[in-house]
Amino acid sequence: MSELLANYWGGRWQTGSGAGTSLFDPVLGTELVRIDATGLDLAEGFDFAREQGGTALRKLTYRERGALLGAIVKVLQANREAYYAISMANSGTVNNDTAVDVDGGIFTLGTYAKLGETLGERRYLLDGELARLGKDPLFQSQHILVPTRGVALFINAFNFPSWGLWEKAGPALISGVPVIIKPASATAWLTQRMVKDVIEAGILPPGALSILCGSSQGLMDQLQPFDVVSFTGSAATAAVIRSHPAVTQSSVRVNIEADSINSAVLLDDSSAENAALDLLIKEVTREMTVKSGQKCTAIRRIFVPDALYERTAATLSARLAKITVGNPRNETVRMGSVVSKEQWQAVQAGLAQLKTQAELLFDGSKQPLVDADPSSCCIAPSLLGARAADAAPLIHDTEVFGPVATLLAYRDTAHVQALVRRGQGSLVTSLYGTDPEALAAMAAELADSHGRVHIITPEVAAIQTGHGNVMPQSLHGGPGRAGGGEELGGIRALNFYHRRSAVQASTNVLKHL
Repeated sequence: MSELLANYWGGRWQTGSGAGTSLFDPVLGTELVRIDATGLDLAEGFDFAREQGGTALRKLTYRERGALLGAIVKVLQANREAYYAISMANSGTVNNDTAVDVDGGIFTLGTYAKLGETLGERRYLLDGELARLGKDPLFQSQHILVPTRGVALFINAFNFPSWGLWEKAGPALISGVPVIIKPASATAWLTQRMVKDVIEAGILPPGALSILCGSSQGLMDQLQPFDVVSFTGSAATAAVIRSHPAVTQSSVRVNIEADSINSAVLLDDSSAENAALDLLIKEVTREMTVKSGQKCTAIRRIFVPDALYERTAATLSARLAKITVGNPRNETVRMGSVVSKEQWQAVQAGLAQLKTQAELLFDGSKQPLVDADPSSCCIAPSLLGARAADAAPLIHDTEVFGPVATLLAYRDTAHVQALVRRGQGSLVTSLYGTDPEALAAMAAELADSHGRVHIITPEVAAIQTGHGNVMPQSLHGGPGRAGGGEELGGIRALNFYHRRSAVQASTNVLKHL
């Protein structure tokens, strides 16, 4: 029987009392490890984190907490090779895809370590300038941000077991808020191993970082008014979280990242359509295949002027045909598998649904798998097309979480703006063209329904960071269907873990803040 992973709970390593849930290699089908949290005292773990972890973290300054993050970065870098091996085995990813998750998580954590240094020897932040409350300037108001006296519960998705942890934990820990992480079961091994390495290094105060691998049942019941919860996953689960009494009655602060039907738009710019179209083709190919399309920021809808529909379909299909799919251990393979048979079935079902309203322009399933059995969780890219975009509502409403995207034609600027908005709020849209004025106008027009607008022109083709690559300096989140949440964005990420208060006093008192 495989190893049963331990949970770091209540300041000590504990294993569940149940048989456990097995995690599998999605390519080979072999059992890897087991996870279980049956019988753990949930209240004990939350209390320990609040009372021990929170108290210890709040005694430190931002600079001191940033130094702790810097020390964690060194530990993670030292164990990077082991993380790559776990990711390949448990997530079925090729090394380039693992880098997005593992190295991306470490880079993000390092960014917040450096931010702590800039914030200096403070334990709270000033928010804005002094505001006079009357004619006499002696009595004024100063807003401050102080760390919330609770815990941060992270309920994470399966696709980024490393980055999903550290992009949340970095801002929380530097804010002085202890973290409880509940990783998605299917890929929990990597998250658990990273936490284990950090705990064993003795960097953080006891209770500052806890992990529970297994069922999430009962976790929300432990939340108290000053706790926060951040969730990444389906809109259905997000609705359950939002309706929990901890949220509706105790006003627990919630951040949600849910479904997102992101788009890529080629502007109708005949002056340099070749250059802009080439950039679109390259980016869409990358977004469809990196992590086998299992990214919340991946491109799902591709909008091009009607006159370029056939040309785009042919060029993109030819590029996708060059993608080798199969066992990530084979150096010739460019795209591995989805993380589980459950996800494989979900992609197949979603693809079948979309095909009722779109034609199949490229069928990757006709390509042979490399060193992988057809019974594995490998799925090749599929490009769909719907020239009559208005008559295909499923394309705008259904996110297939895999290597699937749909090409759509539009008539004019007003038409494509309306089509993009049918996504009902997304994490990101990317724009391709050569006219700076037109691109800026389109960005401003679509900003209200997107957390991020990514513009790719020939001048930045070699240095742009990628449609789906979430950078810690920029906002990650989106309105409407995307969940209405906000993460990262540099120092903005700290707002979620702080409470704002107005201090009204004489100027002589306020100057000591």
